[in-house]
Amino acid sequence: MLARERQQRIVELISQKGAVSISRLVVELGVSVSTVRRDIDVLAKAGQVVRVHGGATSASSFSYETRDRAMDEKYQINASQKDAIGRYAASLIEPGDFVYIDAGSTTEALVNHIETPDATYVTNSIVHARKLVRKGFRTLMVGGELKRSTEALVGPEVLDGLDRYHFTKGFWGTNGATRAQGYTTPDVNEAQVKHLSMEHTGVRYVLCDADKIGRVAPVTFAPFSSACLITTGLTNEVYKKLPNVVEISV
Repeated sequence: MLARERQQRIVELISQKGAVSISRLVVELGVSVSTVRRDIDVLAKAGQVVRVHGGATSASSFSYETRDRAMDEKYQINASQKDAIGRYAASLIEPGDFVYIDAGSTTEALVNHIETPDATYVTNSIVHARKLVRKGFRTLMVGGELKRSTEALVGPEVLDGLDRYHFTKGFWGTNGATRAQGYTTPDVNEAQVKHLSMEHTGVRYVLCDADKIGRVAPVTFAPFSSACLITTGLTNEVYKKLPNVVEISV
C-alpha cells in the first residue's frame, strides 16, 4: 500500500471512530509502528488529524470557545447536569480532607451539595467562600484581583498564596476538554491559578458538563490525563471508554 493510500485510510478510520490508536492502525494497515507514526505526523502537519498520545483524533472533533461567559449566563446552561455532577463530586469529600475548590458555576453546584463539615476548604471564589462559611465550614480564601465575569480571584497574590498549600483533593471547572489540548480556559490569569492549584493537589477532579467535551479554549491549564473528569450525558464513545472519565446519571 502506498503512503498516500495508507494516509487516506487513516483519515477514514478516524472519521468513523473519532480517534484511533497506533496499535489499531498497525493491525489495520499491516505496517510498522514507525510507519504509522510518520503517516500521522504528515496528516497532522496538513491539519487533517490531531496527534494525541498513543494515536490520533479527528481534526474536526472539537469546536473553539474563545470568550469567558458571565456567571449569569453560565447558570442557565445545563443546570440539571451541573447539579448532578456537583452532588456526585460532593460525595467524594471525606473528613480530614484539605480541599481546593475552583471558581465557576459547576463547582458552585458542588458547594451547594457539600455536607462534610470535618474538612477544610480553600477557594478563589467569593461566592463559594460565602456559601461554605454559611454552612459552618472552615474556609480559607486566596486573595487577589477580583475578575468581574467569573467572580474569581486571580493574579500574583493568588499564586503566592496557593504556593504554600498542599491539598488532598481538588475540584476544577473548565471551558473545554479534549484529549489533545487538555483542559482549557479563555483567560491566561485564570489558567495560571488553575494550573498551580492542580500542581499542589493529590487527587484532582474536573467537573464538566458534556457540552464542554470537544471544545477548546485558548489556554491549556492541564493535560487531559492529569485529572479524573466527572461528567454526564456523554455521546462520544471514545470518551466513554477512557479510564479517567466518570459518567454519572442525571
